[in-house]
Amino acid sequence: MIIAHDLGTTGDKASLHEDGGRLVAAVTERYGTRFAAGGVAEQDPADWVRAVAAATRRLLAETGTAPDAVRAVSFSGQMMGAVLLDAAFRPVRPALIWADHRSTRQADRLNEALGEGDAYRLLGHRVHPTYSLAKILWVRDHEPDVFARVAHVCLAKDYAVHWLTGRLVTDPSDASSTNAYDQRAGTWSDRVLSAADLDPALFPEIVPATTVAGELSAERAAETGLRPGTPVVLGGGDGPLAALGAGIIDPSDGAYAYLGSSSWISLSAAGPLHDPAMRTMTFDHVVPGRYVPTATMQAGGASLEWAADVLRPEAGERRFEELTAEAADADTTGLYFLPHLLGERSPYWNAAARGVFLGLARHHGRAEMARAVLEGVAFNLLTCVLAFREAGHPVDRVDAIGGGAASDLWLRILADAWGATVRRRTVEEEANSLGAAITGAVGAGLVPGFEVARDLSEVTAEFEPDPARHAAYRERHASFLDAYRRLEPWFERENP
Repeated sequence: MIIAHDLGTTGDKASLHEDGGRLVAAVTERYGTRFAAGGVAEQDPADWVRAVAAATRRLLAETGTAPDAVRAVSFSGQMMGAVLLDAAFRPVRPALIWADHRSTRQADRLNEALGEGDAYRLLGHRVHPTYSLAKILWVRDHEPDVFARVAHVCLAKDYAVHWLTGRLVTDPSDASSTNAYDQRAGTWSDRVLSAADLDPALFPEIVPATTVAGELSAERAAETGLRPGTPVVLGGGDGPLAALGAGIIDPSDGAYAYLGSSSWISLSAAGPLHDPAMRTMTFDHVVPGRYVPTATMQAGGASLEWAADVLRPEAGERRFEELTAEAADADTTGLYFLPHLLGERSPYWNAAARGVFLGLARHHGRAEMARAVLEGVAFNLLTCVLAFREAGHPVDRVDAIGGGAASDLWLRILADAWGATVRRRTVEEEANSLGAAITGAVGAGLVPGFEVARDLSEVTAEFEPDPARHAAYRERHASFLDAYRRLEPWFERENP
């Protein structure tokens, strides 16, 4: 058996898998996030490891699994954050997670020093406040006493692996989410770290995602209920592992869309994809020699979550289902929603962007607003789909995963907006965990290679685009883009 942990934005999902990767059971332990004005989004790393311990114990107890039956533990983790540790590997402050975007000035300084285009080609990404490096510099600039204690920086899953084993390392997929990684060389970038005036020794050694980072210590075994000495495989960032869990290994496997808190379109490629307009970014895959060009928006599923919390709070756990049911037949002619509640990455890379309803009229109600939110995410991701198509990737079939993929209405809207077949896979909410489990199985020598991923999920529904609705959506997409362009100066003025 393998236990995979997916350290996400809202909690840790621990899943039990057979040696070949097939899912047996899963449990989730929640933790909170502190959001505040000015772009603050922080979590306490102590909450992560408490969740890892609690979820592991629950998983063993609820499945009746003996500790000796667990042959490896592996990880998926939220990317782009900044976990700052002292010389004893203790957090010196809460972690700044991917959604934290208060470091705009630090990112601007790096862009000036490196050159925006040169940095993009070196890193595979724009320099931006959502990435780790600018966050680290924000702490240095605003909390110098705290930064003086920093001896190590890492990502979420790296911290959890160190907590279990005492070894701090990272992998190429997570390293490629920091803005400090030379993607062609596969190393930390001397040029970038020099421009940032940061000591390279702050950053952990980069090793393959399949590396057995160490064995479970006796202390952590007692806390988790596992056997001391259990191998801990490093794993990778949640985006590339979601690709693996969805069976996206080679370019021939097509594209996938993740509809979680943040949402993205991605595919596998033999090399980095550098979009002339810099709308997309490229991560290293957990599969050696492969890359995952990606276009990620900040608030995809998070936009629907916000709408459900505001428009349907009385429905409790069923607020999403009830809200989308109301939206099914709503007429949104002339009504638009810009889904930039947390600033924006793809395609605009504008931390000052904000969510906006446009065209509201007296006859619009909850149903129309909910559908506009679903369509706004579809429109934003359509801009990203078009970027891939312009680069020579057809994106005519997209496999949808993540919590939002449970909605037939949303998948139908996406198919019509994108003019692509959209398929739901059986890994709606388990792709990250499955990717981590497969990586763990490869690292522990339990399976011959990553290709087993293709056989571990199935297509359960398929949505073909309607030509007439696609044509209408393409016309409305032009108005959606025009609305953002007209509001962009206002965003910059109101959110400097």
